Amino acid sequence: MPVMERTAPTEQPTPSASRPPHAPPATPTVRREPQSPESLRPAGKRPSPSAALFITCLADTLFPQVGRATVRLLERLGVAVAFPLQQTCCGQMHFNTGYARETEPLVRRFVRAFADSPLIVSPSASCVGMVRENYTALAAASGDRGLAREAEAIASRTLELTEMLVDRLDVIDVGAYFPHRVTYHPTCHSQRMLGLGDRPLRLLGAVRGLELLPLPDAAQCCGFGGTFAVKNADTSVAILTDKLRAILDTGAEVCTSVDSSCLMQIGGGLSRQRAGARTMHLAEILASTEP
Repeated sequence: MPVMERTAPTEQPTPSASRPPHAPPATPTVRREPQSPESLRPAGKRPSPSAALFITCLADTLFPQVGRATVRLLERLGVAVAFPLQQTCCGQMHFNTGYARETEPLVRRFVRAFADSPLIVSPSASCVGMVRENYTALAAASGDRGLAREAEAIASRTLELTEMLVDRLDVIDVGAYFPHRVTYHPTCHSQRMLGLGDRPLRLLGAVRGLELLPLPDAAQCCGFGGTFAVKNADTSVAILTDKLRAILDTGAEVCTSVDSSCLMQIGGGLSRQRAGARTMHLAEILASTEP
């Protein structure tokens, strides 16, 4: 597994979107003074001294900027981030495609890789959902009681990024600055498996300069679904078409979400349409600061 690069914060990217003629007028944004990391922490509370980053396959191989942004954000809030090099795929693709038996070795590897991590955080609701909702059943089916105990224990300390920020660090305003029109797509796993609720929206609402635009029919799937998009391409594209129309109707420059997989699906559609809008992971927006 390649070692994640640590890079200094760079200037936040500026989307190249032009405002569609049918977009609603922008509402004035109230500017706030930037806050220091210390002021972002509630009085009397301290973040976990350390957390292990579960990077996921997509972030490691296709979207490394999401992993780097996650590390920058957490370190800015005082969290010491570790990166276990033994980690690999969580097995979600195998499991969702029906290969439960072939997923078991990946469960064992994950448990070994993060055995000493008091807290595990990931910028992916779907992969966290895999660990939290499916690992215990897979381990129990193996007949290995030791693995079942370890899987249950590790599931209880694996968090999606917004859960880490809102629930464990008790932070909403992370000191981010992102002066763009943004709409948020709640992914299926984040809504129906993890129940993230309004955590991502609350975090976005506290970003200075950001204009948050509501997404029509937000709860509707983007059509990705992992290998579903490959096996049922026509259906996937039909679902995606509705999602793209809803995104463009908002007049947003950026569509954000908590899953790179869904953003890959949506971003591909926007790119092919040359719509002028683009996608960014929520971690990238929250890691952005004023130049």
